[in-house]
Parts: sequence; C-alpha cells; structure tokens
Amino acid sequence: MSRGNYHLVDYINNELELKPTRKGFGEGLEKAGQANENVVALCADLTESTQMHIFKNSFPDRFFEVGIAEQNLATVGAGLALTGKIPFLSSYAAFSPGRNWEQIRTTAGLNDLPVKIVGSHAGLYTGADGATHQMLEDIALMRVMPNMVVLCPGDAVEAEKMTIAMSKSPKPNYLRLSREATPVFTTEKTPFEIGKAYVFEPGHEVTIIATGTMTYPSLMAAQMLFKDGIDAEVIHVPTIKPLDGVTILESLKKTKCAVTVEEAQINGGLGGAVAELVAENYPVPIKRVGVRDDYGQSGKPEQLLEHYGLTVKHIAMATHQVLLQSGKHH
Repeated sequence: MSRGNYHLVDYINNELELKPTRKGFGEGLEKAGQANENVVALCADLTESTQMHIFKNSFPDRFFEVGIAEQNLATVGAGLALTGKIPFLSSYAAFSPGRNWEQIRTTAGLNDLPVKIVGSHAGLYTGADGATHQMLEDIALMRVMPNMVVLCPGDAVEAEKMTIAMSKSPKPNYLRLSREATPVFTTEKTPFEIGKAYVFEPGHEVTIIATGTMTYPSLMAAQMLFKDGIDAEVIHVPTIKPLDGVTILESLKKTKCAVTVEEAQINGGLGGAVAELVAENYPVPIKRVGVRDDYGQSGKPEQLLEHYGLTVKHIAMATHQVLLQSGKHH
C-alpha cells in the first residue's frame, strides 16, 4: 500500500508539527464527554500534567479528584463502571498502573469492566524526571492482564481518535502516553480501529514493527535504508493487545525477517509480543529494539534515546543486522 492510502502527512518533504500525545488524549476525552454523558474522569492530583483539565473545565460535575491515592483511583473507577459510567482514570504510568496494578487487576480486569486507565509520562520521553518516573514496564504489566486492551498512539492526532474509541469499548483499556512533544505524522483521515495494525510504508525485504513514539523514527529509518538499497516495510502497531497477528504475519511471510521498535522494555513489551507470535506461527529472524533490562535515568529525551539505542540510526543498524542474520544482506 502507498502512504496515500493512510493519509499520512508528507513527512519526507515537510517539517512536522510537534505535539504531546497526552494533549491529544485531553482533547479526545472532551469530545468523548460531549458525545456520551456517561463518560466521567478521575485523576490522582495530576490533572493538568495528564491534560485532564480540558475535560474538567467542560464537565466539572463529571470530574473527580481523588488525590495522591492511586489504589483509590482504580477502585472508585471500577465502582463507577459498575453503575454504568465509563470512567477514565489518569495519572503517571509509573503510579497507575505501576502502584495500583493489583487493584486494577482485581476490580476492572477480573470483572471485565470498561475502566480506562491512562498512563501519562511513560517511557524515556519523560526526560529529566528520571528513573522513578520513566515507566518502561507498563506495556508488559498490562499486556499480561486478562481482558485488558493495551493501546499506544503514534502521535497526538491518533491519541485523540484512540480516546474516543476507548469510550465506546466495552473492555478495560490501558492507554500509554508520553510527556514530550513528538512529530504529528498522521491526519484526521488516517484510519484507527482498536485491534488493527497498519502498513504505513510498504516494502518487501524486511519488516519494521513499531509502536507509539517509535513509529515515526522507524519511518525515518526506512527512508535511510532505502538510500542503502534496502526496501523496508513499516507496520504501525497502535494496539499492542489484542495484537493484529494477521497483518504482521502477512508481512513476515513476504519479508522473512523482522525488527521491533518500542520506547519500553523489550521483555514483555511489543518485542516480546511479536516474538511470541512469530515463534508459534512463522519463525523468522527477529531483532528487538527497545530498553534491554535496564532502568531509565535523568536527561534530555534525545540524550536518553541515543544512550538506550532508540534513534533512527539504531533502528537502521538493527535492520542491517537482521538482514545479515537471515542471509539476505546485499
């Protein structure tokens, strides 16, 4: 498929707008609230940081500040869901689902309630806040929880669509958001549906499978590789669970090798999910780009991405390595 099919911004020839995914969530939540009066919002003392203040200002009677009490956030949210509400719960990912995982599991997960957990400031883009706040384990933690849908938007525009889709989902959902402004490369016309992955860049030699903030660098890596004579396919995976195995395996049967890219722990993250899918269905060489069994640290996002091997250059290098491993290198 050509890029035109997905109505992406012409990211090769244009300077892109920068906007945090958390901002897209805030705008999407307000729209979800306008469309459905059962949508309510709860926050653990981080209303502006998580961009929930937009909803609060529009619907003050449907907003609940629970204070710095993340376990309470989860259980009150589950109680509201039992009364027919659609509760969105926001905090930093380090604290929700980090601190309140058991409460989410026992109330929202076990009872299959439409509770929406929104973990902002996830990953290395949290920057100067350092290791305590740079949540890298959240994808793994939420992916393992039965009934939980795990979502990770590529940019702010997709985050808005994702939030609206979450308000219509009958399942418990986890939404992973970042602090820093990142490139907006999708448009209002770019499709999004929970459970679907999208071939944003077609190719036939290697498949790069990316999620969240790492999809744009993966598209840039594909351009770099093209100059080296390598035709890489890039699949954007906004829904990590349920994983769109059909789209991924269809690509791998063509390319016969894969690279996964995420701003999170590869163990249990997207890399783990794809490795499981591949091992059980169609074993091919695979390289996983992401954080390797390590904690974050304080620094500027670009410094951290360089240190942990998550730049365009690193994605391209991993692609060369997997091509070599598969015996396909030029």
